[in-house]
Amino acid sequence: MTPQPLDTAATEALLAFWRDAGVDACYLDAPVDRTVFVAPPAPQMLQKASATVTALHGGQHGGMSSADAVAEARRLAAAATTMDELAEAVAAFEGCPLRAMGAKQAVFARGNPRGSILLIGESPGETEDLRGEPFVGQAGQLLDRMLAAAGLADQAFMTNTVFWKPPGNRLPTPQEQAVCAPFLERAFALMQPRAVLLVGAAAAKSVLNTEEGLMKIRGQWREWRLDDGTAAAPAIVTLHPAFLLRQPQAKRVAWADILSLAARLDTAQVEPAV
Repeated sequence: MTPQPLDTAATEALLAFWRDAGVDACYLDAPVDRTVFVAPPAPQMLQKASATVTALHGGQHGGMSSADAVAEARRLAAAATTMDELAEAVAAFEGCPLRAMGAKQAVFARGNPRGSILLIGESPGETEDLRGEPFVGQAGQLLDRMLAAAGLADQAFMTNTVFWKPPGNRLPTPQEQAVCAPFLERAFALMQPRAVLLVGAAAAKSVLNTEEGLMKIRGQWREWRLDDGTAAAPAIVTLHPAFLLRQPQAKRVAWADILSLAARLDTAQVEPAV
């Protein structure tokens, strides 16, 4: 029997489903793209590709090393005293490699910086890249409706672990997240939210510094505390709204997380001051 070629679109949809569900392991030591047959590249092509990857992820970002990029991000972030100044610092930052990978502009945040909730996703998508704001596509509209239904409209300040669209809508790498982390931490310190909502596995792993799978930690309350002690808040993890668009039956699980968040905020409001 002659093997039938895989449906590329269906395969990509399945891979996206697994990604959004938090699948982060495979049976082989390395993933294999089985959607197409590609002849083995010539040795010189492998050498060129390896050199490119090393330059991007092995230490060089915008002409500076990873350590220098993080240091520059910390310097720019620390100088910002308002969210507007922090947005300007992000736009001026050249140390994230994603900036040179086709992104049209920096995508920092939208929402209420004086609200109760700091909402953190993984990275901007195509619509966000065009408009310059996070969570403005179909997934963001679904998220807005869920927050409004829980009585949390206008309470969230939304951002991501990285501020430029990754090519091909892939997940951001830990290195890319690391160079953007000082800006995210500064937003946390400036806002002083009463709770943090982490949307999707990439955001949860980066912020909470964990390798636990999404379905293991979603719905649980953890704490996010900065090393310098300038900010601390309870954090809850939920499913990414892009996943909910593909799997509507999972909305009830995410809705339970949103209700838990609303209940936590209601409790915090009525707790007496110490």
